[in-house]
Amino acid sequence: MPLQLLAAATLAIWVYLLFFRGGFWREFARRSTQPGEPSSNAPRIVAVVPARDEADVVGRAIASLAAQHAPGYFHIILVDDHSSDGTAEIAAGAAARGLLTVVAAAPLPAGWKGKLWAVAEGIRHAETLRPDYVLLTDADIVHSPGNIASLVARAQSEGYDLVSYMATLACLTLAERALVPAFVFFFFQLYPPAWIRNARRSTAGAAGGCMLIRYRMLEKIGGIAAIRGELIDDCALARAVKRAGGRVWLGLGETVHSIRPYRTFGDVGRMISRSAFTQLQHSTVWLAGTVAGLLLTYLAPPMLTLLAPQPAAGMAAMAWLLTSICYLPALRFYRRAWWAAPLLPLVALFYAGATVHSAISYWRGAGGQWKGRVQDA
Repeated sequence: MPLQLLAAATLAIWVYLLFFRGGFWREFARRSTQPGEPSSNAPRIVAVVPARDEADVVGRAIASLAAQHAPGYFHIILVDDHSSDGTAEIAAGAAARGLLTVVAAAPLPAGWKGKLWAVAEGIRHAETLRPDYVLLTDADIVHSPGNIASLVARAQSEGYDLVSYMATLACLTLAERALVPAFVFFFFQLYPPAWIRNARRSTAGAAGGCMLIRYRMLEKIGGIAAIRGELIDDCALARAVKRAGGRVWLGLGETVHSIRPYRTFGDVGRMISRSAFTQLQHSTVWLAGTVAGLLLTYLAPPMLTLLAPQPAAGMAAMAWLLTSICYLPALRFYRRAWWAAPLLPLVALFYAGATVHSAISYWRGAGGQWKGRVQDA
């Protein structure tokens, strides 16, 4: 009887996720949806790019911004956040004179996260250019030439104050191919895009690599200072916009690519670990619940299928099948083979381990490490 109840619980979870979680898993098949026509008003757009020791990627990122077919005035501001590898010089050589301004961030004040301080410094310079929209994008993000026009068209034609594209992550190495599709899958499971786009729901989320925000809305929420202490800054910005009565859109971006490589399983693990415990609000109770939930949702179905007697094994097998059905669209998006779908429980086990590592790092005073900074301690 206990095994039957456990199997029934896993099956109920996957029925809920498949049919009642905003159809998050179908977002991978909706990626081709095009925005409507932009307004005839040509907006003024300023891109702000914070960069700290990004010499390996920043040149391609800035070059992709310089090649944009922007629908109006467009300027790029790169904020050099105390780099030691020539990031600013490489960026300056990647765009035509007059299109790019490189500024040096002032020393980091108390209470600010490093990236957000760099963004705030960029926006302070952007104010003099009287922007209608600010594009917040990272130094490892490469944009297709029509990407900014697409962002603006969606914001203008559909009345959104914050439009964000989840960048297509690099998926070349063994670690990336095994773990990256699940990263986006889990993110959409936590933040279903359909719920984010629904003004009647409080769910708010964004992808920090590519966010276009209406400047008037940015002023309304109090600027970047309103979220200055947040580690998961993209979702914090989306929450602030929605709470202020703004509308938020999040979707997959085939025209937006992250070129930051994650060559090893350790690289991916550290990427997950950097913010996982912050997401759980540093709560040991939430940590225990999350790990237990991952084990129940993902690991229990295959274990019960293989080891439990009937009818528990049959219910667990159905839950495992639903797991694979949900995950298949994400694998197709990243051009991975269908047979990787039943292996999602192993990937979830890796993510559970990275989440526990995130908590241990926080307890040791080394949480959120990035570019030589401890950001979550």
